[in-house]
Amino acid sequence: MEGNVTWELLSAFVAAVAAVVVAAFVIWWRIEGKVKEAKESAYRKTDEANTRADAAAALASTARQELAQYRTHVAETYVSKAGHRESTDQIMKAIGDIGQDMRGIRERLDNFIDNSRASGK
Repeated sequence: MEGNVTWELLSAFVAAVAAVVVAAFVIWWRIEGKVKEAKESAYRKTDEANTRADAAAALASTARQELAQYRTHVAETYVSKAGHRESTDQIMKAIGDIGQDMRGIRERLDNFIDNSRASGK
């Protein structure tokens, strides 16, 4: 391009450069606003997640304590399988002893009745 640079040409060039700079600034400003919104949203979500995690940890801690208390209660209150078996064995032995005593009483009664008949009474 040959020719003289005129004020109109220079002002048009400056206006074009200014328009590009302003457009770039507006675009940058809008992008920066979106980034700021995204950061704030991420921080909010992080805070919410942290709050939920803290609540879950507190609930887990409470559940752990309640489970420990329940285990202690069960250990103090209920009989173990071996203890139940031992008690059952003792009861069954006692029932067996009663059965033997009943057989002994029956034999004595039979002997008494046989002796009574034999003596003629």
